[in-house]
Parts: sequence; C-alpha cells; structure tokens
Amino acid sequence: MSYTITLRNCAFYARHGAFEQEATLGQRFFVDIVMDVEADAALEDDEVESTVHYGLAYGIVERIVTESRRNLIETLAKDIAKALCAWSPQIRRAEITVRKPSVPIPGILDHAEVRVEHFA
Repeated sequence: MSYTITLRNCAFYARHGAFEQEATLGQRFFVDIVMDVEADAALEDDEVESTVHYGLAYGIVERIVTESRRNLIETLAKDIAKALCAWSPQIRRAEITVRKPSVPIPGILDHAEVRVEHFA
C-alpha cells in the first residue's frame, strides 16, 4: 500500500538561470513536490516516525533551491527529486515541478514550468 504527500507552491528566492542578470539579481521560484510513499505502518500506527516528515522534506528542497545554482530549472528539479528519494527509502517516486515567473524572453506569460519524475 502507498499514499501521496504533496507540497504545493513552495516559494523560494534564488539565483538560477542561464543569464548573468539572473545570477546577479535572483528571482522567485515556485516548487511543487509530489512524493509517492510506501505506507509501512504509518496508516495504522498514526506515528510521525512511520511516515515521511514533510517538514524535513521541505527543508531539503529549500536547501537545494537556495544554496545551489543551476542554469536550467530542469536540472534543479532533477536535483530535488533525486535528493528526496535518496533521503528516505519510503519515497518510491518524486515528481517535482519548478515554476519560474520572471522568464527572460520577449513575450507575455505567467511562468515557465518544468516537471521531472524520479523513481527510487
């Protein structure tokens, strides 16, 4: 048996991007985290120790987004997905979506978005 933990629209300020201005100025990034989790005892024993602590998962994502720098949000999403699966053996799949609202292109749009899946 498994279940899904989802964290939506986590906001971070970071300096990812291929252009020098993005590295210098930085901008907001929004991350959605979907983790398919092996249930083990969590659904029966109601103990935090039996599940994936999503507060700790958030901290891992925050560290990766704010303390590293990537040219591509694709690579950033992959880094997050792999780190979450490596952190907890209960996470069988991580789906990470990274949104970048301030895209440096000559057009009007809400954001650029990339979604990456990683299977443990």
